[in-house]
Amino acid sequence: MSGAPLLEVRDISAHYGRVHALKPTSLVVREGELVTILGPNGAGKTTLLRAMLKLTSATGQVFFKGRDISALPTHARAEAGIIMVQEGRGLFPQMSVRENLTLGAFARPAGERSMEERLDAVFALFPRLKERITQVAGSLSGGEQQMVAVGRALMAEPKLLILDEPSLGLAPRVATEIIETLGKLNAQGLGILLVEQKAPLALRLAQRVYVLSLGRIAAELPASDIKSHHDLAQYYLH
Repeated sequence: MSGAPLLEVRDISAHYGRVHALKPTSLVVREGELVTILGPNGAGKTTLLRAMLKLTSATGQVFFKGRDISALPTHARAEAGIIMVQEGRGLFPQMSVRENLTLGAFARPAGERSMEERLDAVFALFPRLKERITQVAGSLSGGEQQMVAVGRALMAEPKLLILDEPSLGLAPRVATEIIETLGKLNAQGLGILLVEQKAPLALRLAQRVYVLSLGRIAAELPASDIKSHHDLAQYYLH
């Protein structure tokens, strides 16, 4: 693909006190790609995402659509179009589905579509949310809450959608539904960076994979190269 990548991370590194949680790490997400980051618990996956968005102190450079955004604060990165669905969803449990969704639009208020048009697009992906639009988020099932979290991110009309363990704690059927929805979004041209523990789900849709182990990238390869858990495990042990 020609032109600058959608996202380019160069030698990003992070510490928690004396612990070197993330060693210098570089990665690329190109326009329209779905890239997944796999790795065992404690490998540094969430730290990498948080470092990229300046949610934790880190060194290194981050480029978005060819622009160096390393000095930008978190909210400015969101305004530029990098939107993240964090692990744990981060909903406001006493607020309605509609209120939670509309909050997402404030990250990028000057979009081409109206609030109602954005809501309609979310409901087209997640019809159950329309049925529960007045229901408080805290009363929803885990799967429905994750739909709200993804929908809220989409309300910001992201250019790059980042997700940290979206299937965590969900029943297999619901997890598959969430991941398949991400596949639909990617097919429409949305760039996606996905951290996921359930490797088979992520590999079903990803074009490329970064395997993170012990705070560093152990491998970068096409998703089609990983045929089994054995293929993946050999990188975890590096």
